[in-house]
Parts: sequence; structure tokens; C-alpha cells
Amino acid sequence: MSNTNDQRLDRRTLLRAGAILAAASTLGASGHSAAHAQASSLNPQPLPPSPEWARALPPGPDTSVKITEAYAAMIACDAYFWAWPMVNLYNKRLNFKNVPEVMMVGPGPAAPLNRVAMLTDYIEPEQRLVACPNQDVVYGAGSLALDLSPVVVQVPDFGDRFWVYQMVDLRTDGFVQLGKMYGTTPGFYLLVGPNWRGDIPKGITRVFRSPTNTGFAGPRVFQDDTPEDKKAIQSVIQWITMYPLAEFDGRMKSTDWSKIKKVPATSAGEAETKWVFPDKFFDQLPDVLADAPPLPGEESRYAQMRALLEAIKNNPALKAPLIKAATEVEEQIVKPLFEFRNWGQQLPHHWSTISNEAAFGADYFTRTAAAKSNILVNSPNETKYFYQDLDASGARLNGANRYTVTFAKDQTPPVNGFWSLTLYNEHHFFAPNEIKRYSTGTKNKALKHNPDGSLTIHVQADTPPAAQRDNWLPAPKGGDFTLYVRAYWPKTPVTDGSWTPPAVQRAG
Repeated sequence: MSNTNDQRLDRRTLLRAGAILAAASTLGASGHSAAHAQASSLNPQPLPPSPEWARALPPGPDTSVKITEAYAAMIACDAYFWAWPMVNLYNKRLNFKNVPEVMMVGPGPAAPLNRVAMLTDYIEPEQRLVACPNQDVVYGAGSLALDLSPVVVQVPDFGDRFWVYQMVDLRTDGFVQLGKMYGTTPGFYLLVGPNWRGDIPKGITRVFRSPTNTGFAGPRVFQDDTPEDKKAIQSVIQWITMYPLAEFDGRMKSTDWSKIKKVPATSAGEAETKWVFPDKFFDQLPDVLADAPPLPGEESRYAQMRALLEAIKNNPALKAPLIKAATEVEEQIVKPLFEFRNWGQQLPHHWSTISNEAAFGADYFTRTAAAKSNILVNSPNETKYFYQDLDASGARLNGANRYTVTFAKDQTPPVNGFWSLTLYNEHHFFAPNEIKRYSTGTKNKALKHNPDGSLTIHVQADTPPAAQRDNWLPAPKGGDFTLYVRAYWPKTPVTDGSWTPPAVQRAG
């Protein structure tokens, strides 16, 4: 028998001996009946290890051991894919750190850390900070840095209007429940970091603790596609705000978001702003690991990554090949996840979805896929998402063709909030069009149903006949595109999978 097996046998013997001593102690203290109960409860089951057992095991890789370049590259590839969403949000935080005041930078809201900036209307098509935005809500945006301060989040009275505040940690998992679906009352809510132990001021309704210090805030408030509602929403969104705890005085604060500073943005190109860089990844990974403690079971993963960083420190020549390996992961593994047809739960008619958005936990593949294709998704009870790159025959959706999406009578997405069908170009942004319509659904008051009660959306680049124009969702004149269904505050048929979207039919 090997020396290792001898050690395992000795450890098992010690554990059994400990159990016998415990039983003997019980017998001496409580008599024969107690000992019999103890023995009968122990004998059928294997004994668990001591609570201190982990301390007897090696804490992780021996960093004094030289490792091969090929092995280091293997660990680097895994680390890059795993940490991609976290590095994405980490770099967003670094970006917001340099914002001097609440402002509009081109078409996007920007604010200093631990503050939020609000739009006053739907987001503009030129926005490139986050892919797959929607034109159903008025957005806000802010980066959380809870190591600097706890943050007060102000909730006004939204009346009957749908709203939800999304707050995610560094892993892109949600950690608050603030919205109409939760019955949230107006007031003040406090966000704190994992290590905060301060006093909660009087007037705070509820405290939410983030497992990481870095995060992101994204308020969303529904708006009808009418001039009247665009005006009416202003009196509500002016009361949406977020600020460091030191500024809390128990009084509601308001901001006229239409009057905040506006500065031009640099040319953003056609694709989403790049937030993860292979050449910077290994320099930023230590901060990410420090901010996001291991989930249960991740201790060995963290030990491997820290050992990798130590190997780079001890042998700087390793860094170049590891950056090369990370670049290959970006191109060969991460980049294809931008296309929805390449991942997700597969549904009828080539639609796909996921069921653990904003609660990814240890589902590393889905978390990175969602972050690459449409980061900052709400949790499933807040919003359900359905993705489509293909028509009913399995061919790629393309602006050279015409399509129809027909919801049978009473079969539009079952929701308590609202639903929409949005079209994105090949970069997952809005395709500019003459009528400036990028989505259709609950917000559109002029949609026309067919005589049988069904609803047909016409998806095409050229202008349809007059009778179809209210139901027209313009496509790009050329190139591939994606369709995307949102069901805000979904009903049970959506969340349990019994409702799925209809086929996208190519029209003659």
C-alpha cells in the first residue's frame, strides 16, 4: 500500500477513534440508553470530517514549484473566461471614477462613483456603452463603489407606473429587490458592502448587502410611446437619485435631469465599447479576486489563479505567452457568444432564453455569455428575455428579406408589467430608420390586431403598405439582425416555459 493510502487510512482511523471516544463519553454521562441512541444514529452513516479538517490539507498549489508555460497558459485561459464579466464591471467602475459630476456624455448618462444619472427619454441609438439597450424604459446608470461609502437609494411614488431598480454585484448577480413586482414602498434604501458594520440611520426602510464592493446600478421606468407620457414621466424621474450615506438627511431630493451638464462623446464606432483587454487582464485580476471573495467551492479555483499570478511575478517572461493565450480565448471562445444562436436554452422556432439571469452563481458559461451579448440583465421574475437570430427555417435573419411575427389571439407575452419586441443590428444596437422605431409592444398605442384577434408585426427594411405601418418594425437595409422579446414582470406561463414566442416567418 502506498504512503498516501497509509495516511488516508490513519486519518480514517483517527476519526473513528474520535467517534468511539465521543460515544464512551456520552455513556458515562447519560447511561446506557443514551449510548444506544448515539450508536444507532452513527452506525448507518459515514462519519463527517472534523470542522477543522481543511486546515490539515495543503492550502493550494506550492508556489515555489516551477510550472511549465503550457500549464500556465491552461490556467490563464480558464481564468480569463471566468473573470470576463467581473473585469468588465471593474473597468466600468474605473471609467466612472473619472467622471467629475453628473452629466450626459453624448447619448449616455454618466455620474461619479456611488451616484446615478438619469435619462429623460428613451436611450438614443448612438449609445455604445452597453449592448442590447431597450426603448421601452427611461434608464439611469451609476457605478457602485461600496468600499468608499454605503449608498442611499431614493424611491419615489411611481403610482401605477412600472419600475424596477437593478443593482448587481461584481459578478453581475442581482442583490436587491426594488420594484413594482416587490410592492416596494416609497422611501430610502441603503446599499452596503460585504464588510460594512456601521450604524443604520433612522429613516432607512431596508438595507441590502452586496457580496462585493464593486457593482452597477440601473433604474428602469416604463414610458409609453406618446408625447403625453413623455411629459408626464418627468415629474416622477426627477425624484430618482442615489448618493453616499454621509449626505442622507431624511428628506427627498430631486434633480431636473434635463438641465444636467452635457458634453460631447468621442466617436464610439459601431460596436459596443470594449471593456475587457487581454493585455491588461493579469494586472487587473488581483483587484478582482480581492473584491469578489470565493463562492463556496471556489477556494481551489482562487488558489490556482493566485498561484498563476505568483508565477508571473517570479517569471515575468511568462506574461507575454499568457496574454497571447487570453487573446485566443477572447477571439475563439468569448467572441462567438455574442451571437445568441450559439448558446442558451433552446426553445421552439429557434428562440433561446436563460433562466438564471442576474443569479448566475457558479454557472460561469452562461454568465460570460450573457455579459458578452447583453450584459446587465434583470432577474427572471423581473424580466424574461427571449433571443432570436434565425427565421423559422433556420436561416440567419437579414435585412434583405421580409419577415412576420404573428402572436395568436391572447398570446402576446403574458405579463403583469409590459412586453416588447426589439430589433438590433449585427452589433446589438438599434438600426437607424426613418420613423425612429426600434421596438414595438405595450408602449405602442396604435398597434392593429387582425380580424381573428391575432397580432402581426411586420419586420422589413422597406416601407410596408399603409395598412401595416403601425405594426412595422424597421430592419436594416442590409446585413444581419437580431430580434429580442422582453417580458417585464412576467406571469407564470412565461417563467415556467409554457409560453414561448412564435416563429419568425419569412414573407414572400
